Amino acid sequence: MPDHIHIFFGMRPTQSISELMQQIKGDSSAWVNEKKFIKSHFSWQEGYGAFSYGKSQANQVITYIQNQEKHHIKKTFIEEYEEFLNLFEIDYDQRYIFNPVNY
Repeated sequence: MPDHIHIFFGMRPTQSISELMQQIKGDSSAWVNEKKFIKSHFSWQEGYGAFSYGKSQANQVITYIQNQEKHHIKKTFIEEYEEFLNLFEIDYDQRYIFNPVNY
């Protein structure tokens, strides 16, 4: 998708999601800029969303990610993200939701 990515991975209980996301965002930004995929400097927005799933739900999550384009015809990334926040009963402040990307 042009305005976000879904990453599905397993991690150990001793790993920090914030450190992992910092590394993923930093390394991928450096790679995009090194390869000059875009004319201007690339950087991710601040923040990220992380949602936990059990191993028994892996196939369902993978299918969901593989079919992103289909379900984003019906709802935007922000609508999807707010839906996840509500589904997982996460309190949030609308001021801190991602900014829409104009492309």
